[in-house]
Amino acid sequence: MASRIKTREITIKESQGAFSVFKKSSKTAKKDYDFSGMLALRQLLSNEKARILNVIKHNKPSSIYELAKILERGFKSVNDDIKLLERFGFIDLIEEKTKNRVRYRPEIVVDSVVININV
Repeated sequence: MASRIKTREITIKESQGAFSVFKKSSKTAKKDYDFSGMLALRQLLSNEKARILNVIKHNKPSSIYELAKILERGFKSVNDDIKLLERFGFIDLIEEKTKNRVRYRPEIVVDSVVININV
């Protein structure tokens, strides 16, 4: 793993009396995303997402199913949270083939998050 710190930057802008969320990507990001409203940011920064990131970092689960078992949560809800974290560029899903199956190993790809609020 590279020793370089990878940062994700999220900027919140005020626009006509409402906030809009824009994700600015670093060089390692897949895409830029444009989200309206604070709901997307709240969903991203929930305690469950923080818990998922912590478990991935320290336990290094070999699949989403194993992650769900460690968290003692349902597979579907964990999978939905993983998809959101992947969409924002916090994790990557590494495809691994085992026998006749394909499983996805979650891996953290950022070290820090910077949130800017422009009013």
